[in-house]
Amino acid sequence: MKLGFTVEYDGTTYSGFQSQKNVLTVQGCIENALKKVTKEDIRINYSGRTDAGVHAMSQVCDFETNIDRNKKNWLNGLNSNLPSSIAVKDIFEVPADFNSRFSAIERKYAYLIYNSDNKPLFFEKHTYWITNKLNTVLMEEELKKFIGKKDFSSFRSSNCNSNNAIKTVNDVSLKTINNFIIITIVANAFLQNMVRIMVGTLIDIAKKENSMSIEEILDKKNRSFAGKTAPACGLFFLGPSYKDELKIKSCEKSIIERLKI
Repeated sequence: MKLGFTVEYDGTTYSGFQSQKNVLTVQGCIENALKKVTKEDIRINYSGRTDAGVHAMSQVCDFETNIDRNKKNWLNGLNSNLPSSIAVKDIFEVPADFNSRFSAIERKYAYLIYNSDNKPLFFEKHTYWITNKLNTVLMEEELKKFIGKKDFSSFRSSNCNSNNAIKTVNDVSLKTINNFIIITIVANAFLQNMVRIMVGTLIDIAKKENSMSIEEILDKKNRSFAGKTAPACGLFFLGPSYKDELKIKSCEKSIIERLKI
């Protein structure tokens, strides 16, 4: 039997999602919880690999098991064996050929900026605090230039091992709520640090620390022309999307909706 599940986590204390030796990771915690519940050695698939310090609201994972339990028992069993910074929100049966990574059509990320002279006391670990007044009109204009199928070589980490820098950005948005600036980006896939470099470049342009336009930087296909990599703390993986027939609910609430609560 193959099961899928959605999970959210605060990535502050983790060395990323993917398992690594001798460090704390989200995947490691989830697989440890699964072993305690099933007594099986289970390796999970996952829809997106988040870096150290990055958070998620609807990471989707899947695994195979011989254990038959109802949803309530699965959720209670897993969450009782997970740290408070990780929570499984839903679990469901998926087709045998489902893979949370390869079945995903697109992925959505949001970046949260706190633009104020005052320290964001209750959001410090989940936002990028910037005291310089940012020109959000200019940022939004430049943000829209990312839309489409483009070569994002200028917006990838020097450690990125992807063979193809061409990605398709399907949608972007910039919203403000009081002192918060929320940048959302939807694409078929992302390069390592791509969103954080995109946001860092927009910030540099807004602060007039980079005189180039996004179009010009894309054309250069060279990381040195883009801006600084924005900190991991402000980045949230909102989740993937799948074909409608799978009926997998990914991100049920956006960052904006949560801030309004």
